[in-house]
Amino acid sequence: ILNRLKRELINFETMKKYIIIATAAIMGLTSCDDLFEPANDNFKDISQIYDEPSFGQSFLMVGYSALPGYYSDLEYATDDAVTNEKGNWISNMATGSWTSSNNPTNYWSNGFAAIQYLNMYIANGNDINYVKDPVVNTLIRMRTVGEAYGLRAVHYYYLLRQHAGFTEDGQLLGVPLWLEFQDSNADFNQPRASFADCIKQIESDLAKAEELLPDSYDDLNSADEIPQKFRSVTEDKDLYNRAMGRTSRLLFNGMVAKAFRARLNILAASPAFQDASNSITWADAAAAAAKVIDRLGGLSAMSSTGVTYYANANEISGLKEGILPPEMVWRENVQGAKKDEEEKFYPPSLFGKGRMNPTQNLVEAFPMKNGYPITDSRSGYDPSTPFADRDPRLAAYIIYDGQPCGPHNDIIRTGSGMGNDGINAIETSTRTGYYLKKRLRMEVNCNPASPSTQVHYNPRIRATEMFLDYAEAANEAWGPKDGNSHAYSAYDVIKAIRHRAGITDDTYLDECAGSKEKMRELIHNERRLELCFENFRFWDLRRWKANLTETVRGYDATTGKTFDVEHRNFKDYMIYCPIPYSETLKYNNLKQNKGCLLYTSPSPRDYAAS
Repeated sequence: ILNRLKRELINFETMKKYIIIATAAIMGLTSCDDLFEPANDNFKDISQIYDEPSFGQSFLMVGYSALPGYYSDLEYATDDAVTNEKGNWISNMATGSWTSSNNPTNYWSNGFAAIQYLNMYIANGNDINYVKDPVVNTLIRMRTVGEAYGLRAVHYYYLLRQHAGFTEDGQLLGVPLWLEFQDSNADFNQPRASFADCIKQIESDLAKAEELLPDSYDDLNSADEIPQKFRSVTEDKDLYNRAMGRTSRLLFNGMVAKAFRARLNILAASPAFQDASNSITWADAAAAAAKVIDRLGGLSAMSSTGVTYYANANEISGLKEGILPPEMVWRENVQGAKKDEEEKFYPPSLFGKGRMNPTQNLVEAFPMKNGYPITDSRSGYDPSTPFADRDPRLAAYIIYDGQPCGPHNDIIRTGSGMGNDGINAIETSTRTGYYLKKRLRMEVNCNPASPSTQVHYNPRIRATEMFLDYAEAANEAWGPKDGNSHAYSAYDVIKAIRHRAGITDDTYLDECAGSKEKMRELIHNERRLELCFENFRFWDLRRWKANLTETVRGYDATTGKTFDVEHRNFKDYMIYCPIPYSETLKYNNLKQNKGCLLYTSPSPRDYAAS
C-alpha cells in the first residue's frame, strides 16, 4: 500500500480499492483497543470513514506502522562496528557502493507514503464519529488529529535528516512539503522546500500536536487533574479518561512532541546545516531539550537504571498497560518472550550468529574507571590487562575476551585460535575480537536442546538522549558551566551521566570544564558510549562533519595486538544522503544534493585486514 500511493500516484477514487484495514496488526501498535471495533470487510469505500471508526483509524495507524525502527544496525557503516554477514547492504554502503540509486538509508518513499495517509486523516479526522457520547467523541477527535499532526512532523523529521543537504549551487534544501492529500491530478514535479521552511513546518505540526494532546495519557482521579486546555470540553474525569486515559498510552503525546522538537533543533543547529538561511541556534536546541528534561522532573529524574534499560528484568516484567520505564520518553509495545536478537548477536558458543562486531575504536573510547581516557598517562591503563578497571559500561555493552556471558556465564574467548568464538574462526565468528552485549538479555538460552526466551521491548526515545542533547547544545551556546536560565549546565548533566555509569572521580571532568572545546570532545564521547548500537553514531558523525573514513580496527587477545579490519570508503559529499535517483529522473524540479549526481556501479565489499 505504501508503495502504491507513492509509485503509482493513486488518486482518491482508486485508493478506495486498495486500502486494506489490517486492524488486528495495527491496533497492536497502540493501546486504544477498546474504543474501536474492526470492520467486517477488508475493502471499504472512502465515504465509510465517517461512520466506521476503525476504518478512519486505519489511516492514522499507517503513520505509526511506517515509523523507522529504533535499531537499524547502521553501526556497521561507522567506526563503532562491522558485521560478519557477507554481502550485508550496510557494510556494502560503507565500503564503496553507496550511490543515489543504491541507498540503504533511503526514506523517501516510505516517508511520503505515510504522510499521504496522515494528510487524509488530518483533512477528515474532525468529522469521524467514534462513539455516541458527544463529549468523548470530541476528545477522541482532538487526540487523533493531534496524533496525525505529530506523526506527520515525525516523518518529515526523518525525511529531513536523511535527505536534506546542499545542492551544487550552494542552496540548503530539505524535501518537498506536501500538506494535503495528492491525487493523480496533482503536479508532483515540485521543487524541494528550503531547509528553513521544512524546519518551520515541522515546528508548526509539533505545536499543533501539543495544542491538541496532553503530555501523558493517564487515568485521572479527579476533575481537578484535567489539563486546562480540555476543561472547555469536559470537567468529567470519567469522560476524559475514556479518550485520554491509560488505554491511549504509547500513542503520540505532548511529551513526544517536545522530544522531537529537541531532536529537530539539535539537527538544525549542528555544523552540517549551518547556513545564512537557517536561523536555528544552539541556544534554541538547548531550550528545546530543557523543556523535556524539566517535564521529566529535572536532573534528579535521571533514571538510575538507564544504563541497562534493555536488561532490567524487574522493570521489563512490570511493563503493562503502556507503562513507561523511568528511562523511556516513548517506547514500542512489549514484544513478548523471544530470542531473535540473541540468536542474531550471541557468539557461536552461545548458539548465535555473532553479526554485530564492536570495534577496537569504540572499546578505546571507554575511559578508565577514574574518568581519564586510556590515552592519558594519568589513567593507569595497562595494555597487558586492557579490560581491567575500565568504565563499567564497557562490560555492560560489549563482550570481550574472558568475559562470562549467557545463561550459564560461560567464558567467551575471542582471540585467534581460541575456538569458534575466536577471530574469523568460522563464518559466524567475530572479525574484531568483540561481540555485542547491549540490547541482549543474558538469561536467554539459544541452545536448541534447551531453549529459553525473555521479554523484550524497543525504545523510541530515551530520556538519556534528551540529557545529552541538552549538554551538547548548552556547551556550544553558553559554555561548560553556564546553564543560562536553566537549573543545570552541560557540566552538571555530564557529571550526572558519568556518576550513574560508575565514574565518580570528577578530576578529568573538571579539567574539561575549563574549555568549551575540550568539553565538546568529552560530550561527543559520552554520547558515543551512552547511545552506542542505537542508530545514532551514523547520523552524529554527519551532523558534526566529523571523519567518516576512520579505518575500523580489532583486537587479538591471543597476541595482544590491534589490527585493521575494514576500510571506510565515504566521499566528502556523503555527509548528506542523496535524493533517490529514480525521483530525480521523474521530476526535473528536484535538485540533487551536491556530489550525488555521480552514478557509479557498486564496488566489491572491502574486507581489508592487516
